[in-house]
Amino acid sequence: MNALHNEIKLMIINSLDLEDIDVEDIDSDDPLFVDGLGLDSIDALEIGLALQKQYGIKLKSDSEETRQHFASVSALAALVEEHRTK
Repeated sequence: MNALHNEIKLMIINSLDLEDIDVEDIDSDDPLFVDGLGLDSIDALEIGLALQKQYGIKLKSDSEETRQHFASVSALAALVEEHRTK
């Protein structure tokens, strides 16, 4: 499995204090919101702050592009990869 995916899963678990969830429990392609992990808008803010702190990525909370980045762990990993190559 991709190391960056695991890193992002761990960041999500730690930033949201998801005590009953392990990295292996999160499928990289499952939705983070509604189905999948069932996260909410407060969780999105926490993940956004963690992305900024860990990777220096700033996102606009109200943009459609941001919603697409938050679709899954795979989408967040693609964002981090894209940011690293700039």
